[in-house]
Amino acid sequence: MLRIENLDVYHGDAQALDGVALTVDQGAIAAIVGANGAGKTSLIHTIAGMHRPARGRIVFKGQDIAGLPSHKVCNLGIGQVAEGRQVFPSLTVAENLEMGAMLPRAKGKRVENLAFVLTMFPKLRERFTQAAGTLSGGEQQMLAIGRCLMGSPELVMFDEPSLGLAPAAVHDVLAAIRDLNRAGLTCVLVEQNVAVSLKLARQAYVLENGRVTLAGSGEALLADERVRQAYLGM
Repeated sequence: MLRIENLDVYHGDAQALDGVALTVDQGAIAAIVGANGAGKTSLIHTIAGMHRPARGRIVFKGQDIAGLPSHKVCNLGIGQVAEGRQVFPSLTVAENLEMGAMLPRAKGKRVENLAFVLTMFPKLRERFTQAAGTLSGGEQQMLAIGRCLMGSPELVMFDEPSLGLAPAAVHDVLAAIRDLNRAGLTCVLVEQNVAVSLKLARQAYVLENGRVTLAGSGEALLADERVRQAYLGM
């Protein structure tokens, strides 16, 4: 579904991504792991159209989308659940979800998508008229995922979805990602909990200093001695 070839990205004079190449199969969860500053968020933002690459291709469903503006990338079917949730705190849950349905591709599916989101996250139904800023961290993450789903994405990139959440909320959010994948959604997962993300992932990549240094199945990387020493403390 997604293929990245020889991707170079700079922030000013600093190179954030250096020759990155990876693929994401349709229906897979692909985990991208690495230390802070390795380039994970830069990769997500470049795919989403928020950064323009200096070189390389980003091919989504056969179309090179490198350099397209983010609203066009979204309307092609790539969604993003950003780090830090970034809900609109003064808007209600209902209004936040409506914001996600504004893409042209999603307008005709608003009712269907809303029913799916509220079934997936019943807490949002309970909080429907409540201001998003009054929700717990876990509920805000559910809202951020729900808002993304309102845009009818075929691939969703999750950037640190468990960051700052209580353990019970982390479990719920990661279980929701697994369930969405089982329902047919293709997922890219950038997650600080390396062990959990590799257990969930069919495909996995390790980013170090803007380069892919290891690739394989989640199971294979979980068993790799280099990964265990660097990221799992084993």
